Amino acid sequence: MSCIFCEIVNGSSPARKIYEDDLIIGIMDTDPFCDGHILLIPKEHYEDVMELDEQVLAHINKIAKKLTPIIMQKLNKESMTVSYNFGVKQKVKHFHMHLLPNIDDDPKETVENIYNKLI
Repeated sequence: MSCIFCEIVNGSSPARKIYEDDLIIGIMDTDPFCDGHILLIPKEHYEDVMELDEQVLAHINKIAKKLTPIIMQKLNKESMTVSYNFGVKQKVKHFHMHLLPNIDDDPKETVENIYNKLI
């Protein structure tokens, strides 16, 4: 099975990482829905939230809570939407959480510019 997120985790595919620990990584979305669109991805492959280990889910939520004010401050954003998809709406079949600052704003800056503001 080929999984782009597993390739990013094992280093065989590039990504703009903004966070990493033993359980998860946080990367910039390459096709962002809004400026600062970040994905939190477990390092172990879980197809979706129904397979996801509860401790890993709790950890992802903890990190999302930690990163949210930092991202909002660095990007001068007023809101954050935190979500994940399940079923047919899930494009990549590897669980991931979306952090979406000011979700109603269309992307205005390049991913590289946003990345440089966050690191």
